[in-house]
Amino acid sequence: MRHREQLMAGAKQCLEERGYARTTSRDIAAAANAPLGTINYHYGSKEALLNAALLEMLQEWGDKVRAPSAGWRAESMWERVVGSEATDRPLLVASVEAFAQAERFPEIRQQISEAFERSRTEMAADLHGIDGTDSAEARELARAVGSVHMALVAGLTQQWLIDPEHAPSAREVAAGLRRIADDLDPGTSGV
Repeated sequence: MRHREQLMAGAKQCLEERGYARTTSRDIAAAANAPLGTINYHYGSKEALLNAALLEMLQEWGDKVRAPSAGWRAESMWERVVGSEATDRPLLVASVEAFAQAERFPEIRQQISEAFERSRTEMAADLHGIDGTDSAEARELARAVGSVHMALVAGLTQQWLIDPEHAPSAREVAAGLRRIADDLDPGTSGV
């Protein structure tokens, strides 16, 4: 394995073991069994490497929780999100730490923003069959639907990280969404 790939693997390991905020360049280099200077050579900075590793891990996590299944696709996804709160907790904690860094590091904000934009359309397509490439109206609808799912993922993740005993189950999320949808004024439900 070359240094670049070793560094990526090392950064992922550090994110899971130490988190985003507590990982140093030396930690990554040690985990990667690579010289310290290779971080800047290959990625420009420790933060750029951590961001790349985190975004790759979050993409893999998103692919896993959005995987097709029988039944109502969105409710099945919420079941996988809730289930992953225990199995993928270190990743989710690291993502919250990285998001907090976005306020002070424009490059982190930009990378996360671009990943969010991709995720919106992926969620709309995977969960609702909305192809955002057909027209401007379809793009707008895909973005709106994906944005709601992303807001729910973020809120659910925060609830599970802080107070797992009282965080909602997938069934409760689905029931809440159904009730909210029922209460919407039919004249304003379009984009």
